[in-house]
Formats: sequence, C-alpha cells, structure tokens
Amino acid sequence: MAIFEAIPAPHAGPVPATPILQPLARGDRDEGVVYLPATPATTLWGRLPCASDEPVLTIDPGTAVLIDTLSHEGVLDDQGRDPLAFFARHGVPAGHVLDDAVALAAADDDQHGRDPGADGPHVVTGPIAIRGAQPGDVVTMTLLDATPRVPYGVISNRHGRGALAGEFPLEAGLVSVFAAVDHEPDGSLVGTLPLVPGADHTVRFPLHPFLGIMGVAVAGDERPHSVPPGTHGGNVDIALLTEGASLHLPVQVPGALAYVGDPHFAQGDGEVALTAMEASLRVTVRFDLVPRAEAVALFGEISGPLAETAELLVPTGLDEDLDEAVRACVRAAIDLLEARYGMDRSLAYAYLSAATDFDISQVVDLVKGVHARIRKADFGG
Repeated sequence: MAIFEAIPAPHAGPVPATPILQPLARGDRDEGVVYLPATPATTLWGRLPCASDEPVLTIDPGTAVLIDTLSHEGVLDDQGRDPLAFFARHGVPAGHVLDDAVALAAADDDQHGRDPGADGPHVVTGPIAIRGAQPGDVVTMTLLDATPRVPYGVISNRHGRGALAGEFPLEAGLVSVFAAVDHEPDGSLVGTLPLVPGADHTVRFPLHPFLGIMGVAVAGDERPHSVPPGTHGGNVDIALLTEGASLHLPVQVPGALAYVGDPHFAQGDGEVALTAMEASLRVTVRFDLVPRAEAVALFGEISGPLAETAELLVPTGLDEDLDEAVRACVRAAIDLLEARYGMDRSLAYAYLSAATDFDISQVVDLVKGVHARIRKADFGG
C-alpha cells in the first residue's frame, strides 16, 4: 500500500483549518432540528437500501434533516480499517479523527450485512421514509447546507480501476493521496496537494462540497451494490449537486426510503483516478414529495435521476458504455424539453446541439454517467 507522506498544513497542529464536527449530543443541537447521526445502526456499508429495509427515520414531506455522513476513505480494509492509525501517518491528531468513523471501522461486518470482498466501499446514512410517498411519485432531495466535518480528505486509485486502469497505479497496491484543507486570503476553503510526494510546494484547488450518493430504495429484497448508479440514483457523482441543488428521483417503493452518502469536498467531472477528494460532511437535506401528476407536468416520465440547480436543468444518462450513456442523456433531455416547455422534439434536438453542454459525470463507477446543462434562462426562466 502506497501512501503519500503528510504535507505541512494548518490542521496538523492544535488549530485545524476548519472545526472538527464530531457527532452531536442531544444538547448540542437546536430544539426542533431533526438530526440523523451516522452510527452502525443508521448506516449501510457497501450496499444500498431495498424495499425490505426498515427506515431509521420517518418524516413528513418538506422536512429538512441534519445528517452526518462518513467518507469511506481511511476506514476501508485495504487501508487498515483503523482511521486513527491511518490518519496519524499524515500528522492528524487523534482528536481530529471522527468518533463515528472509528466506531464504524470497529463494528462487526454482520451489523451491516457487509462482505468486504464483494460489497462496495461507500457508507450511506439512512434509509429515511417520507410519509405518503408511493411508486410513480418523485422525491426531490435538496442540499441546503454541506459543511466539512474535518480539514482533510483522501484521493485514491485502487483495485486496477480508474480511467487509466492498467497504467495506474504506477506501483503495486493502493495509492491513497492525502489532501489538506487550507484558507485563501478571502476566507474560502481550498484543497492542497504536493507537486511531488513530501514537497512543500503545493497545487491549490477550490472546494465545492457535495454528496456523491443520493438515492431511493429499489423494489425487491436485494440490496444494490453501492458503486454503480441507476434509476434509483445512488452513486451518481454529479459535482453540480452542491448547496442549493436538487436531485429528483422516481419513487420505487412505498415511503421512498431515501439515503445519502459518499461525501466529497471536491471532484472534477470524470473523477478519473477512481475517487475524488473524499471526506466526511455534515449536511442539511430537505425531502420534498412531488405527486405523480405534478411530476409528469414538470419533468415528463422521468425514469432516472434528474438534477436541478437555480440556473440549470440537468438530465442524466447512465450506461456501462459511455456512448450509450451519452445517447440516454440526449433522449432524457429531449423528453424533458418536450414535457416542461412543450418543445417540438426535432427543435429540441437542434437546440441541445447548439446550446447545451453534455458533461461526463464519472467514468469509474462501472456504470458511466453523463449529464446535460440546460439553461433555464434560455426558456424565459
């Protein structure tokens, strides 16, 4: 296992670059706040919820929930399954390692029903039942706030995967690159990486925290693997889903059984190395329910994830073949423009070619993802 050496960073001393957000005790949160911690009892590790899973929380539509999420980086078996020791090698004091990460790593796999050799790496918090949700409805998950819980993250290339599988890693085994969080003069947060291992000179890049996994449960009694995204959402890894953005998902089971996880501090479209800057977040997510008739009027017959920001409508395409993922995204975009704006399909196809960017969400999750950026302003808002 190859691990880059620690680099000098503000968090290595007694004052971290950002506060350490340990799990909240009852007296630590405002009255009326609905809080969901990440414990062995409230998380799944490596699998996603299905219809036979019991909710860990039940809420009314429109409820905002304060949720702790855990990154899988630093807790996985191939990293030693000991976050205290893993991060200590990078100069992180024990008090700056999350208690719930330590508890998760120490928990018996039977508590999660997890097979480390067969299941995915991701930790998801949930599932959350939304009262009244029925198949055919749409659940809208809006990220109201995403706050880093720690001032560091990890970017990994492992298991012979990534865009350059067979070329990277350059050496045998896992490469986990430690990335520190620092401040810019204007107070904004940036990630930093050394130009070469152990160097003081760094490259700095902006942080834009988001959840790589937002989803709903699938029908049946088999939990999906956490890596490939699908009609249920899951590991969509769309970097546009930052604060203020929403993901619309067609409900597949009564109650929807929504969940979140795979927190990121930053990611480039493509996520080519396999992971991006992965690190735990405390998020506030609002769960809204759109009845079927209203959803059809707004979005058409959506069969998979549809993202939305203040400026953009973001249909998606998913397939193991990247070409097919692009085609699926184009079809979804045409369907959306026809349903929402009454646009002729041939004219919609022409508009998309002239005015819309089709971006690669990720190429590393077995099922590849593509998303389109349709400007709402082009249609008068």
